[in-house]
Amino acid sequence: MRGAAAGFVAAAAWAACEPGLRRLVRTPYSDVRLLGRMFTRTRAWPAVGLVLHLTNGCVFGALFERAGLRGVKAGIAAAELENVALWPALAAVDKLHPDRRSGAWPPLATSPRVAAYEILAHALFGATLGALLSSR
Repeated sequence: MRGAAAGFVAAAAWAACEPGLRRLVRTPYSDVRLLGRMFTRTRAWPAVGLVLHLTNGCVFGALFERAGLRGVKAGIAAAELENVALWPALAAVDKLHPDRRSGAWPPLATSPRVAAYEILAHALFGATLGALLSSR
């Protein structure tokens, strides 16, 4: 339970920082929007995306704790490993996501700005998760 709660908080921190991260690397891309708009085209996409994003954080945090990992370095390493492992899926997203199809977003899988956003966001998530689970 502690890992899931820490993952929830870390994912919430990521979501809260998205506007600043997007401005920093100058990209319209958003993980919350990615998830929300994949599942609904209605105005409910922000709520749907946030729920999915927080759920992913809970699952990641629970698995992180179950693996016996803790600390900021381990959190960042695990989050960046997940980032690298999931990166190829962006090629499919490029073909399916409504924001890619409409041209609102750049090609994700080949965008250096999206890569920078993802690296920074995963580092923030991992550092937060690891810090919350640094002691037992």
